[in-house]
Amino acid sequence: MISRLASHVVPVFGQLTVTADEGAEHLPVGIVAANHSSLADPAIVLAALQHLGTRPVVMATAGLWRIPLLGRVLAREGHIPVHRGDPRASQALDLAQEALEQGRHILIYAEGGLPDRKDAAEAAPGTFRSGLARLARHTGAPVIPVGQAGARRVVSGSVVKQFAGLATAPLRRPRLHVHVGSPLLLDGDGAFVTTRAHFAVTAAWKTAATHLGEPAALAA
Repeated sequence: MISRLASHVVPVFGQLTVTADEGAEHLPVGIVAANHSSLADPAIVLAALQHLGTRPVVMATAGLWRIPLLGRVLAREGHIPVHRGDPRASQALDLAQEALEQGRHILIYAEGGLPDRKDAAEAAPGTFRSGLARLARHTGAPVIPVGQAGARRVVSGSVVKQFAGLATAPLRRPRLHVHVGSPLLLDGDGAFVTTRAHFAVTAAWKTAATHLGEPAALAA
């Protein structure tokens, strides 16, 4: 339901376009790793993946499950809470493996949080945490790099600016772009897998940002 909802709601707030590397239009079951820059980008990525016929299970911070209505929807649809710094953190890997074995994609934000920035400009993905590498090595699933650009044009900055951005986005209808890279089978130690995945997601983000004419993508 969340993926379908995103595919209907996102076009109200912006103009979404989607591209993919050759051969990446039909995604194998795997781990979708996307850059995280705004509270808006999960919906944008889900809408793009829905366009490609994919409705992933989302791994997200456990705090979202404490939001009454959203938490019930996330739990009902089998999305996976990540309890960082908690003994329950390892359960997320087990649940992700089960979802992959059931033929579901997993969407993960390897940066582990949003950037501490107030401007709306594009910037390269931040440092990846180790969770993506652990999941890839634990399951043997391919990693599908996804880059999104434009989400900060919808929501970014202070709380006041975020509400203002969301309220005015249907009038402004900023351009949004998601690019899906070729799936990768990553072997090696955790640091190597993390570096390769970060490089691939950064490349996908550069492609997405270039579609929007963002100079930051060329300089990153």
